[in-house]
This record gives sequence, C-alpha cells and structure tokens, in this order.
Amino acid sequence: MKLPGSDRVLSSWTGYTRETWLAVADQLLESLVPWFSASGAQVRLPGRGSWSGADCDGLEGFARSFLLAALRIAADGGDDRLVERYASGLVAGAAGEWPRLTPCSQQMVEAAAVAVGLHESRAWLWDKLDVRDQQVVVDWLSGFVGSRTWDNNWRLFQVVGEQFLASVGAPYSQDDIDAGLDRIEDWYVGDGWYSDGPGQNFDHYIGWAMHLYPGLWTRMAGPSADGRLAIYRERLHRFLEDAVHLTGSDGAPIHFGRSLCYRMATAAPYWMGALLDATPLTPGQTRRLCSGTLRHFVDHGVPDERGLLSLGWHHHFLPTTQPYSGPASPYWASKGFLGLLLPADHDVWTARESALPLDERDQVRALPAPGLLVQATKHDGIVRLLNHGSDHGAEGDAHYNRLAYSSRTGPELTGEHLDNHITLNGGHRTQIHRIGVAEASAASWWQAGAARIEAASVVHGRIEVRCVLVNGPAGVVRHGGYAIAGTDLPEVDVDATWAQATRIDRLTSVVVGLHGYEGAAVRRGLDANAFGPHSATPYLEAQHDGKDPLVLVSAVVLSGDTVWPRQLAESIDVTVHGLHVTVRFADGTTADVQLGEEVGDGGGTAPVEGAPA
Repeated sequence: MKLPGSDRVLSSWTGYTRETWLAVADQLLESLVPWFSASGAQVRLPGRGSWSGADCDGLEGFARSFLLAALRIAADGGDDRLVERYASGLVAGAAGEWPRLTPCSQQMVEAAAVAVGLHESRAWLWDKLDVRDQQVVVDWLSGFVGSRTWDNNWRLFQVVGEQFLASVGAPYSQDDIDAGLDRIEDWYVGDGWYSDGPGQNFDHYIGWAMHLYPGLWTRMAGPSADGRLAIYRERLHRFLEDAVHLTGSDGAPIHFGRSLCYRMATAAPYWMGALLDATPLTPGQTRRLCSGTLRHFVDHGVPDERGLLSLGWHHHFLPTTQPYSGPASPYWASKGFLGLLLPADHDVWTARESALPLDERDQVRALPAPGLLVQATKHDGIVRLLNHGSDHGAEGDAHYNRLAYSSRTGPELTGEHLDNHITLNGGHRTQIHRIGVAEASAASWWQAGAARIEAASVVHGRIEVRCVLVNGPAGVVRHGGYAIAGTDLPEVDVDATWAQATRIDRLTSVVVGLHGYEGAAVRRGLDANAFGPHSATPYLEAQHDGKDPLVLVSAVVLSGDTVWPRQLAESIDVTVHGLHVTVRFADGTTADVQLGEEVGDGGGTAPVEGAPA
C-alpha cells in the first residue's frame, strides 16, 4: 500500500496523520471498483459466500463500502467521483437489485449502513437526488417500519434506519425507535458496559455497535435526542476509561470474540468519543490509539495484495470467521474511519500524539461489569484479557470459552480446546458462572460434562497464577497456556513440570506447574491459528482420582522476551492447605485464594485477599 511519508513530529508514536487515513480510505475504495456490477448496485467480491446468499453478499459489499465512501465524501466536503459511483448504485439497488427488507434478514444490517452513510453524506448525495429517486430509496428503507429484528445489537439497525426516514420526512414509527433504544437499557450492566443482547455477551461489539449506533442516532436525531444524549455521553466516557486498556502498544486489539475480520472497526468507539465530546482521552491519545490500530493492520499486510480486506485477521483465515460473514463482511472496518468526520483543524488531527497508559507503565485493570481482568506489560506492549465473565450464550465457542486472550495470540480453532483452557477428559468450558473480579484477581466456575471446574487468576507483572479446583470423575486434567503462532515452527522446550514455546521473534508462552501437576508437553498445530500456519501450545497434565476435589496451581506467562521457566518456578512460593492457597511472589507480595466457596452468576469480589496491584 502506498502511503504518505511518516510525520514523526506530529505523530511521534505512529507516524500516521489525517492524510494517511485519507490515503488508506482512497485505496480501499479504489480497489473495489473492478468488483462493482454494471448498475453499481452490487459489489461482488471473490471468496466464500455467507449463509445469506450472493445477492445479499453483493448488497453487503455496496453498503459497507458506501459507509466508508460517505465518510470520505464528508472529509473533503464532497467527492464527485464517489458521489456518482454510489448514487447510481443506490438507486438501482433500491429499485429492485437488492433483496427487500424482511424481518430478521441480513438486509437490515446493510440497510443501516446505507442509512448512516446517507445521513453523513447528505449534503453531497441525498440532497442532489431527484425526488423520484429519493422515493425509491425511501420505499426500500421503509421495510424497517413495524418489522422485527433479532434481540441484540440488531435493534439499533432499525433505530438508525427509521431515524433517517424521519429526517427526510418519510413515514416511520417513533414507537420502533423508542422500543429499540429502550431495549438496550435492559442490557446495560454498569461502568459503561452493555451486553450485546440478553446474557453475558461482551466483546468488541460493545464498542463498535452498542456505543456506536446510539451515538450515530444522536447525530441523526438532532435536538430531539438531547434527553438520551447526556446518558450516552456519560456511558461512553466511562466505557472508554476501560476500553483504552484493550489495545496493545503496537496497536493490536485483543483477539477476542466474534467478527474479528472487522479489524480496524475496533477504533470506532474512540472516534465516537471525540465526536460526542465524551472521552477521557486527550486528542493526542485518541489519534495515537486509533492510528496505532490502523498501522498495526497495514504493517501486517492488510489490505492484501489485491487491495482487498480478506476474511481473517492478518491474512485470509476462514476458521476465525462465522457463517454469517461473506466476502465483503470485513468492510465493517469502515466504522474505524469514523474520525474522518472530524474536520482537519480538529484537535484530534492537529495535536501531537501523546502516550497511552501502557506506553508509560504496566497496567492491571479490573472490569467487574463484564467479568474481565486486563493484565498488560509495558516492556513488550502485550495486553492479556483474563475472561471470567463473557461466554456469549454458553456456545462453547473458542472465541469466548478460553480463560485468557491477548493482543499477540489467538485461540486454536481445530481439535481439542486446550490453549488457555482447563479440561477433564476433554470437556469444554461453556456457561461461565462468576465468582467475581477484584483489583488484580478474578475467579469463575463452569460445568464441563460431569465435571465442575473452578479457576482463580492472580496477576503480578507478566505472571498469571491460576489456582484450579476440579470436581468430577476420574480422568486426565489438561491445562494449556497461550498458543503462539507464526510462519515458522516455534521452538519448544519441555521439562517434568513446565513447558515452553517460543516464536522466532522471541514471543514466548510458558506454563509452570506449581502444585499438583505431574507432567508437561507441547501440542503443535497446523493451520489452526489466525496468527500463522505453525502454532504451539504448552500444557500441563494431572491425574484426577475422581474422589476428593483436586487442587492445582500453575504459573502462566506470555512474554515478548525470554522466560526462564526454572527461575520462574523458583520465584513463586505456593502453600496449599485444603482448599486454601497462599501465593508469595519474589518481591514479597502475597495473595490468598479460597477455592470452593458458594458462588453464583453475579458480580462481586473474587475470593482472593492481598492480591498484587
């Protein structure tokens, strides 16, 4: 990708400026031109189709790229080429080349992108259409009115779709809009966090959907949104206090949850914070964070050699996608370009980039509302997300059922669930029952077949100590660390009570048995990981007799530099009395963990005392 030269004065951390963002947007849009249909209504990209069919996939290509085009049009106060390209396709699609909006159809998702794009580019595109063409588009969007959507972030697609209709004087239902906005109140769990629908559904959708669409709605609704705007601003501000910790210092978002092929869309809530004046970040921090994410993906070959966004993470990798994702689904990355709505003289673009918290010191951040704990280290810029609360409906999905995720690793997506997992005879973690999240600790339990497994995490620097209680039939307990992956075979090293895997750039995953484990090994994978074809997962083993509860303690480390497992083991002292575990680190910090207490599904404080800060 050809980009403007780096500006290391204005952007000392990333080198990226507003001109860089414009250049990336331009190249993404131009690379789509060969894939437009003759009428311009469909953008039919090569690749695996979604479960919605080719016509809907083509609509998706148009709608999601139209959102990016609309932001690009607004950025320069108009762009005749883009206006002409998308205006003709808009009318042709709405006139019959796009599937109609039916209840709970994928078309609703894409119609929301069309509605938002029309609003943000209104002065240059919508207002220039003749009345007949406007009516054609209104008729198509009117499929939202009185219809039904899935009961999650989809409720907000109907909200923005009908708000656009209202803004142009077309028939709409205020009841639909109010019902959608009222419904997300049921999913607000505090501290700026929503669940994406009923349950414990926490991932990137909270930023690029649950906060994004209410913010966009306020821009469409104008003064009539004032009553809700103050609430959304306060919640977004609070959410960003947590969310700033979910990106590595290299700009890499945590590889966690669904729809990871949207990539740069993770920048959307930070831009929305600036747009709504609802952010704890300084302008320089906002650009440093967002530009860091854009640069991360560009530096890792995104877009690909064709200039297209593929189904994957750093490269094409279908196992990390869902069946609803078609060839153009990755163009929800358009949400990450929301900052183009900020004028060139806005402080976000003119202020010098400034350091984020992780740029200055290690970070530990408790997120009790979603049941997560962030552990991040300055020396390697890695963010680790310890998951004791997000299960996405107990589906057993590898993107939710792991104990930990990070900005440098992804879960293994074939075979036994082993990495960052605890299994008894191969059972999977499904619904997470929270015990709680404290300052530097978190705990939860789950049922895996006939086994009940409890895990408590205590963090100290780059070390996570996992205390585990296993109740269940006799069998083999396996406990994996982080899976590392790359283009080359990782080096492995194994001893009686520890195992280690190291990538060529020294990214290292280690597990060390501190109590109860009897063996260690490394499992290699091939084409099982989004970060590269060759992967390796170190893991520990223990025999469970099926009689008394089994207490296990281990140290888990993911580091950007060398780890010495023997020294790591010697630096941690563990004492176990029944179900009580005392952990003492080399600097004298101690933590007491009480396993086996009565627990439930709510929040609260993990049964850990004296946990390190």
